[in-house]
Amino acid sequence: MKLVYSIVHDEDSPRLLSELNNHNFSVTKLNSTGGFLRSGNTTLITVVPADKVKQVLDIIRKNSSTRSVAINPNVASALPGATYLPMPVEVTLSGATVFVTPVEYFEKM
Repeated sequence: MKLVYSIVHDEDSPRLLSELNNHNFSVTKLNSTGGFLRSGNTTLITVVPADKVKQVLDIIRKNSSTRSVAINPNVASALPGATYLPMPVEVTLSGATVFVTPVEYFEKM
């Protein structure tokens, strides 16, 4: 068994959650906040057999997208070593951050 954590943008989470459920994967949804931009994220947690990890990863890739956002100069200038930036700066956010870990024991009660 494997534990799959996927941290995705809030806009992608309904579609991704629905698609995982359509493929009979049980998912726990947690609201989370990104540290850098302090934007809304969703953390999805699922336990799957080891041979289903590739299928889950494919679903995550297909249903989460990278996006560009403009960050406020005040946020950028608060970073260590940064100087004041008079105009918004565009950054690219990843579609998903995924962690897969082994599961020693799993029980649904």
